Amino acid sequence: MTTTHPGRAVTTGHVHAPPRRVRARPEAVLALIAAGAVAVIGMWWAGTPGIAGPGEYLANAGRVTGLLAGYAIAVLLALMARIPALERGVGSDRLARWHSTGGRYVVGLSVAHMLLIIWGYALTDRTGVVSETVTLNLTYPDVLKATVALLLLVGVGVVSARRIRPKLRYETWFHLHFYTYLAAWLAFGHQLATGAEFAVAPVARTSWYVLYLGVAALLVWYRLLTPARLAVRHRLRVSRVVPETPGVVSVYVTGRRLDRLRAEPGQFFRWRFLTRDLWWSPNPYSLSAPPGTGELRITVKDLGDQSRSLARLRPGTRVIAEGPYGAFTVKSRRARKVLLVAGGVGITPLRALFESVPAAPGDLTLLYRVRDERDLVFRAELEEITAARGATLHYCVGPRSLIGDPFTPATLAGLVPDLADHEAYVCGPAEMTSAVISALRAAGVPRSRVHHESFEF
Repeated sequence: MTTTHPGRAVTTGHVHAPPRRVRARPEAVLALIAAGAVAVIGMWWAGTPGIAGPGEYLANAGRVTGLLAGYAIAVLLALMARIPALERGVGSDRLARWHSTGGRYVVGLSVAHMLLIIWGYALTDRTGVVSETVTLNLTYPDVLKATVALLLLVGVGVVSARRIRPKLRYETWFHLHFYTYLAAWLAFGHQLATGAEFAVAPVARTSWYVLYLGVAALLVWYRLLTPARLAVRHRLRVSRVVPETPGVVSVYVTGRRLDRLRAEPGQFFRWRFLTRDLWWSPNPYSLSAPPGTGELRITVKDLGDQSRSLARLRPGTRVIAEGPYGAFTVKSRRARKVLLVAGGVGITPLRALFESVPAAPGDLTLLYRVRDERDLVFRAELEEITAARGATLHYCVGPRSLIGDPFTPATLAGLVPDLADHEAYVCGPAEMTSAVISALRAAGVPRSRVHHESFEF
């Protein structure tokens, strides 16, 4: 069932002018990472005068993969350091995808490094692989630490596998990833102690120190000190908790000088509510209304774990918010017309954009998909905004078995005139988001004008 609510052609409504802030371009970040990898290979080349025999070829292949693994783990940690320019320019979901892909490379390179080194040394020493493994771990400096680091990386990789990850609580998955820091520290010591490149080249050794200490400084500053500084400055507290629909609540947070956060509609914070059960785990939630000078609002669906506990928050509860993060904003907009497509509780960042994105009457459309009419969050607010801004609002309600596929190119084109001329923002369950993006692309919307952000871990 589809219900349409066209708005009146008036121009009232809140329009948020986002501030100018530094945003890293994804292509530039990838180019920088690639340049670093080339420099690492060059460092190996400069420190390798010659190779003779199969044992040395294998051992040097192990050296290269080890250096690249060490470089890659530093890059992974930097991507997750919550550097504002990366979070705003690249986007948290894209950073998470890069991190996930890079993690597989790190594990693969680390395993290849171990196997190639053992095999190469065994051929050179004319011993067995098992004997060489024991010798390396017990007699070479810091090799045993490297073995522990490899096991930790493989363990984190296993729990991050697609078949295992959905079975874990977010908090469990989140805290298991802290072992990556321990693995990086162990690997760092191993490479400096046994790497031939660092023993003969002070410049290489210094570069490695700068890389790792620089990443450590970013982690400490942005993941520890910055949240603490913001907590002291803004003194955030829960003001009230309001039920929206069954299983969905809005949490209102007040504080001092919230305008200095410079948050934009469509962005999110990582929220840490300082209660006995919730203080230890930050969770990402989008702003569900344009940020005001004295109040922020998030809206959360009961999906278990922390989200269920938010409905029981008491007014006055202290809050630490890390952010704002995310590139799901009007900064990425290029077209005059705007289409917002929401599924379920994915309406939260789009609700903020629907009120604030600059658009003339008739140029703004929101499609909102839910399985049951009781799941329509912000219904009264959305219809009020629709009327005030001269926008168009479509509800798509009902199970797919009854209404069919609501996101075909033909369906979208029928609902949204001149669909290919729109800038599209999509937020919802992963399956729905994928279907919408495919339909938009098939309908002629350029890839550069389709934006989405996901918090799936």
